[in-house]
Amino acid sequence: MEVPNRPRPVHPGIRIALVIGLVFVFLVAVKLVGSTFKELGEGDAEALLQGIRNPFAALSIGILATVIVQSSSATTAMIVLIVSEGQMPIEIAVYAIMGCNIGTTVTNTLVSMGHIRQASEFQRAFAGATMHDFFNLMAIAILMPIEMTTGIIYRTAVATTGAVEGWTGGTFESPIKTIVGSTANPIKDFVFHDLGLSSALAGTLALAIAVTLVFVALVYITRNMRALMANRLEQSLNAVLAKSGVLSIVVGAVATVSVQSSSITTSLMIPLFGAGILRLENGFPVTIGANIGTTVTAFIAALAGNVAGLTIATVHLLFNLTATLIIYPFPVLRNIPLRLARGLALRASTDRRIVLYYVIGVFVVAPLIGVWLFN
Repeated sequence: MEVPNRPRPVHPGIRIALVIGLVFVFLVAVKLVGSTFKELGEGDAEALLQGIRNPFAALSIGILATVIVQSSSATTAMIVLIVSEGQMPIEIAVYAIMGCNIGTTVTNTLVSMGHIRQASEFQRAFAGATMHDFFNLMAIAILMPIEMTTGIIYRTAVATTGAVEGWTGGTFESPIKTIVGSTANPIKDFVFHDLGLSSALAGTLALAIAVTLVFVALVYITRNMRALMANRLEQSLNAVLAKSGVLSIVVGAVATVSVQSSSITTSLMIPLFGAGILRLENGFPVTIGANIGTTVTAFIAALAGNVAGLTIATVHLLFNLTATLIIYPFPVLRNIPLRLARGLALRASTDRRIVLYYVIGVFVVAPLIGVWLFN
């Protein structure tokens, strides 16, 4: 009896090349999502931020504005502009910066939905996405009352800015961001400006293209990563990240600086969580590092001489560093986001409607209520 030929295994080098190519497609898609939101809503986001005087309203607006433009860096830049123009006091802008940390995490949750067809895979991916949300929510729950009572972050940022005022700095343009933008921006420009479509229709088409690319890239990244990461390599990856939480935080910060987006850094880990390659405990400090890394670009750029920009960048950095120092060193505290993420993911894996309730509730309804009550 003739034995049917088995398909020849794909060479690891080819799989690595495929993963690199798919990661590039993924980055282009994420960039396209962000640039589409900016095209449609950046003016609205900027208008939202003006004239805010209440901390809770500022927090809510920071969340909404970041969800609209899909970039905490873009929202921070708008906050800098508004503070410079005297339309928002710096001490109130502190809370808008806190909101940016929450708004930027919605990307992870949306990316995790690419695994929604497989219950166990989705459960791991959704937990990996939402632990970032819960860490930032916990950080705000701890630090916002302290800041409202003492103004410690604002006063420290002002003191730091005063110490370095007059320094010169510059801008940093990531080559990765440049390459990705050179592919994503022409697609966005073609859809919005060359097809002759209305703004709403062009935005819908651009988002459809971007979301399709995200889902396709995620499916095949996961497949190739599973094939590449045999059990021994899987154990090695987790062992490296498990050796030192500080090292993992540095990895997350450096990766985020290189792509200038915490959303991209944390979203790239979602397929690893979904495939079971990366454990939640080992990926958690990387997401914390991404929080810190996302402040660096604005901080470097602000050194060019804009005192308000330097102060806001310092606020963002101080907030994320302080949250890390308060929560991560203590197992009792750092396990809280992990437990909450696992519990929510378990429920969401059996009832997908929970995902919709969670996203709309945390990122849309709650901040809208905050604006309505406190603005």
